[in-house]
Amino acid sequence: MDTMSGGMHVVMLPWLAFGHILPFTEFAKRVARQGHRVTLFSTPRNTRRLIDIPEGLAARIRVVDITLPRVERLPEHAEASFDLPSDDLRPCLRRAYDAAFQRELSRLLHEDQTPRPDWVLIDYAAYWAPEVAARHGVPCAFLSLFGAAALGFFGTPDALTGTGEHAKTEPAHFTVVPEYVPFPTTVCYRGYEAREMFEPGMVPDDSGVSEGYRFAKSIEGSQLVGIRSSVEIEPEWLQLLGQLYQKPVIPVGLFPPPPQQNISGHEETLRWLDGHAPSTVVYAAFGSEAKLTSAQLRRIALGLEQSGLPFVWAFREPADGADGCCLPEGFEERVEGRGLVCRGWVPQVRFLAHGSVGGFLTHAGWNSIAEGLARGVRLVLLPLIFEQGLNARHLVDKKVGVEVARDEQDGSFAAQDIAAALRKVMVDDEGEVSGAKVRELAQVFGDDEVNDQCVRDFLSHLSEYSRKKKDNAIAV
Repeated sequence: MDTMSGGMHVVMLPWLAFGHILPFTEFAKRVARQGHRVTLFSTPRNTRRLIDIPEGLAARIRVVDITLPRVERLPEHAEASFDLPSDDLRPCLRRAYDAAFQRELSRLLHEDQTPRPDWVLIDYAAYWAPEVAARHGVPCAFLSLFGAAALGFFGTPDALTGTGEHAKTEPAHFTVVPEYVPFPTTVCYRGYEAREMFEPGMVPDDSGVSEGYRFAKSIEGSQLVGIRSSVEIEPEWLQLLGQLYQKPVIPVGLFPPPPQQNISGHEETLRWLDGHAPSTVVYAAFGSEAKLTSAQLRRIALGLEQSGLPFVWAFREPADGADGCCLPEGFEERVEGRGLVCRGWVPQVRFLAHGSVGGFLTHAGWNSIAEGLARGVRLVLLPLIFEQGLNARHLVDKKVGVEVARDEQDGSFAAQDIAAALRKVMVDDEGEVSGAKVRELAQVFGDDEVNDQCVRDFLSHLSEYSRKKKDNAIAV
């Protein structure tokens, strides 16, 4: 369908984190391939390093680069959460985002342009967008990059603001499965997770609102909700979410990105992987958001070593200022030939797609889960921040992952906990159960046509809503 002869024009507002910009960009490509036009908001630095629009889609995807304003304490070149040296600076980035992106959205919707935007698709952080869009008669849809289980755990939108029937107003409320969940599940926070996430999640920060408030207003103000999920992995949670939100909740698929073509600097690693038997190597990576300490990195290193398994580790320097010497003395020499430590950028999807990779030691971020399930690798889960603990319990419930054992009081883990979880998944009989399940799911999540059909279904809902809105306006 040609954009100018019946297709929609969709504006997309991702939050400024790698794990949000990249999937929004992938989703934009899939929408454009269906014949629609996309305007994608970004910042100059994020566009250069993250957004690659294929030549064949360039006429349908316009990237609008927005310069962030100067905000006190925000580092000069910080345009994503990855750029922040410490988590306490996140509110500064949120303030800059709110000011610049709200202004640009209002300006764009006010413009006399053809085709006029039909929809605004928002990430959780753009809580102000529904009100801005409504002033211009444009509907909003909340595109959640979080799974239905994690969102369902928090309940109705008003509960996210600390009010309403399902409100969770103290850390202890996050450590039990909510009474409104009508099916068996272990999805809830551990005590140490609840204490760590309560204040940033539920208490207003220096941006003026809490993270929960952003979610709540984004959901409340949107006409419908798209969830990066599938009925194959969480049908019961998707159904519950529709009841909680009292509006259409539509799975949009996991839309994993294709394996990267650019492997510059990692040719040796790929040749090393070529030399291993199928499904025998562990890939370890912990995303771009979590900032691990030197002590945690040492325990992960020793756990990989004690597992006796071949591995590739996407290593990032610790958050507490130490350098690569935070690794145990002699570690890289002892694992030489069996393990590789890769520093800097790593082509994660390409590694996960390699036939020799059979396990994924991950922080349980939803992006990494989508990439792992699409490639049929077994999951070893070490949740670190945000909703990752909820994701981990959900995947254990579904028997597609094993969670690393932790101290229930402080969340610490030992090297032997890492090694035991890895061997359970890669060597023991228990791993065969999760292996069979993830291979089954890979047939769905790794199938481009299945993912594209989910996107088409979502777009059909958008189109049908717009049609009914126009019919009602004519009738009046």
